[in-house]
Amino acid sequence: MGSVGSQQILIILIIALVIFGAGKLPQIGDGLGKAIRNFKKSAKDAEDALDITPETEKKKIENENKDA
Repeated sequence: MGSVGSQQILIILIIALVIFGAGKLPQIGDGLGKAIRNFKKSAKDAEDALDITPETEKKKIENENKDA
């Protein structure tokens, strides 16, 4: 399994253009962009609420190793 190359992306875009039409693609892209932004914001809010950062996780691991 490799990564998706430029030819594969081009084929996917052509198929999407045929299925949805040129007028609908900008709306789909806009909706997808908003969904991704909302997901990232929610993930960051959850991370902030739980105070999960690399620094705090490192401190937790260090404290657990000291206790063991």
